[in-house]
Amino acid sequence: MKKVKFIYNPSSGENLIGEQLDRIIGLYQSRGYILVPHRLDFLSDTARALADIDRTYHHVLVAGGDGTVNYVVDLLKREGMDIPLGVLPAGTANDFATALGISPRMELVETCETILDGNITPIDIGKVNDRYFVNVFSCGLLTDISQKTPTAMKNTFGRLAYYVGGLGELTRYRKIHVSIESDGGAYDGDCLMFLVFNGRTAGSLKIAYLSEIDDGLLDVIIIKGDSTIQTIQTLLHYLPLTGKHTQYPAGIEHFRCSRLTATCTSEETTDIDGQPGPGFPLDIECDKGGLRVLIPR
Repeated sequence: MKKVKFIYNPSSGENLIGEQLDRIIGLYQSRGYILVPHRLDFLSDTARALADIDRTYHHVLVAGGDGTVNYVVDLLKREGMDIPLGVLPAGTANDFATALGISPRMELVETCETILDGNITPIDIGKVNDRYFVNVFSCGLLTDISQKTPTAMKNTFGRLAYYVGGLGELTRYRKIHVSIESDGGAYDGDCLMFLVFNGRTAGSLKIAYLSEIDDGLLDVIIIKGDSTIQTIQTLLHYLPLTGKHTQYPAGIEHFRCSRLTATCTSEETTDIDGQPGPGFPLDIECDKGGLRVLIPR
């Protein structure tokens, strides 16, 4: 029987993992796998989560939100481990799972079945300075909403907690000045925020709707915010809940690249997948095919 390392965040999703743990283990055993669980607490030496992984392990199953997935992927890359990853969405937004075609609305055991029946596929991941990210890097307005929102509030209100927190940030927004150079485009000026996407969504909003997770490119989105009225008009057009879009509206700078550098005239908070990111200057690149994942058929 092959082994599967099951790394889970007990704080994600109102303890859904704890409630479903026995059923998940039972499913894996019925499929001929031994599930080896590791409870992630972010306080102790988390490298122990991967300490016993060898060739007898088929894949790593990680359960939690985007921040948890980011944490495990970064650890895998730092340890030089090329082992397939299965993602069990149990967080608030679950943007990376969505990019993989895994629906956060399914029951966890049903999701495990789609993972076990899936294909092992190489996808891209991003790297900023010495940190990896699976979905998005961001800086500027609303950047640290996920970091500031209490876990209990996220578990209770879900994505709504992000949106409520975002409304409070809008009343205190200010522009930042960034200079970006890349092999696909450049920008030097003020903006409300800029984002670098590997996936397509942030907070479940489809922002980088032209992005592909396996094309060797990152999508850079810059929201200029030249005026309050233009910003509102841009966001209303740019963040629709329905409809198919092929281009970005006025007020948005968009280009695709495999690598970029960025500087800022002020010290700004950055974010990678809902976790605190590194400071400027930034060197961001796409690690093409850098992660093998189990994707539903």
